[in-house]
Amino acid sequence: MKTAVVTGVAGGIGGKLAESLAEDGYHVICVDLAEGVAEVAGSLPSASYVQADLTDASGRGAVAAAVEAAGGLDLLVNNAGITRDARLIKMEPAQFESVLAVNLGSVYQLTDQLVPYLRDGGSIVSISSRAYLGNFGQYNYSMSKGGIVGLTRALALDLAPRIRVNAIAPGLIETPMAMAIPDEERKKMVNAVPLKKMGHSSDIAEAVSWLADGKRSGYVTGHVLVVGGGRSLI
Repeated sequence: MKTAVVTGVAGGIGGKLAESLAEDGYHVICVDLAEGVAEVAGSLPSASYVQADLTDASGRGAVAAAVEAAGGLDLLVNNAGITRDARLIKMEPAQFESVLAVNLGSVYQLTDQLVPYLRDGGSIVSISSRAYLGNFGQYNYSMSKGGIVGLTRALALDLAPRIRVNAIAPGLIETPMAMAIPDEERKKMVNAVPLKKMGHSSDIAEAVSWLADGKRSGYVTGHVLVVGGGRSLI
């Protein structure tokens, strides 16, 4: 059985990613700091979980130990992320630093630790965001997601031909975070999407499934796939 690590599974997108990969036949090692990680893992046919802080070396070590116990790794999905939005003049250093530490620092550090366990033909998919192109009030978040794009392209060159490395940049996805946006503001955001609708977690899960499958996307590496209803540079 193939093995996948999915981080941030207690979030709106992460749980769907884990579910989709389990349906694809993976044993899913679910990772999150939140207690909900156990519930997600318990709902899957073949899964285990690690409740850990990925900004901490011991947390990353616990994930590596779970991968070693599983006998190796076929897919790493870096999905964990946080937001701490504020205008530049109001952003506190802790807001800036925490987002960079979780969204970018831990992605690099966990990937670096798990690469030796990835089998030949393995795949890494990191969840960036359309925000890497810039979002008002999200200087820290946009910077972190842009860093994932650069990291993805550099890793793809470094790890080829043994491992493929890609990223997905979701647009406006119907998650609890998005639904917390005031109605009028959210309507404006939806109206700016050419397809005139929000995406769903399943859209991101399908994209991850495709990029992870060497038979369907075996000649794709170093790519950033925008899943945003047609809204990319606009």
